[in-house]
Amino acid sequence: MDQNTVIYLFSAVLLLCFSYWVFNHLVARDYLTRGKLGWKAAAMQLLVFLGFFLFPYTYMPVEWTWDWLPNGTWNRLAALVLVGLGMIVAFGTMIWFGMGRAFGFKVEGIVKTGPYRYSRNPQMLGGWIMVLGVFAYQPSLNNLGWVIIWGIIGHWMVRNEEIHLHRQFGIEYEEYCAETPRYILWA
Repeated sequence: MDQNTVIYLFSAVLLLCFSYWVFNHLVARDYLTRGKLGWKAAAMQLLVFLGFFLFPYTYMPVEWTWDWLPNGTWNRLAALVLVGLGMIVAFGTMIWFGMGRAFGFKVEGIVKTGPYRYSRNPQMLGGWIMVLGVFAYQPSLNNLGWVIIWGIIGHWMVRNEEIHLHRQFGIEYEEYCAETPRYILWA
């Protein structure tokens, strides 16, 4: 194993450990004690996602980090469309939902309209589309690792929110879960 691979794996493990601590301890504690996120937990969540999104720029070849224009191949153009679509879904949902709710500061009932009719987690779905677009643009083992890390970190966050929402809204949330898939095609 070369030095770059060791550094990549070590960094991935550190990011996962930090993410686990943030979601399963800090965020879970805030949801349990306050019923919503405080500034510290929200900032740490943001730090996890910033670390995650900076990850490929740290470990991809230097020439790739500035090469976001399609080189004439359809797969790269399709990949850029996926990245753009993912950004629209993720950030558009956050704006539609309201930033206070998106960051866990406000918990005012279950939203079942708009994009939340089709997915209980459209922001995470948009993130998946972005990450898969990056992988399609530059298929590599590093980017495959990035896709896997997104799945783990995102699922930890979603499970934590589900526990909180179930505790807060009980039967109403169970009914919503029965009607609406967690992501899009599966519960």
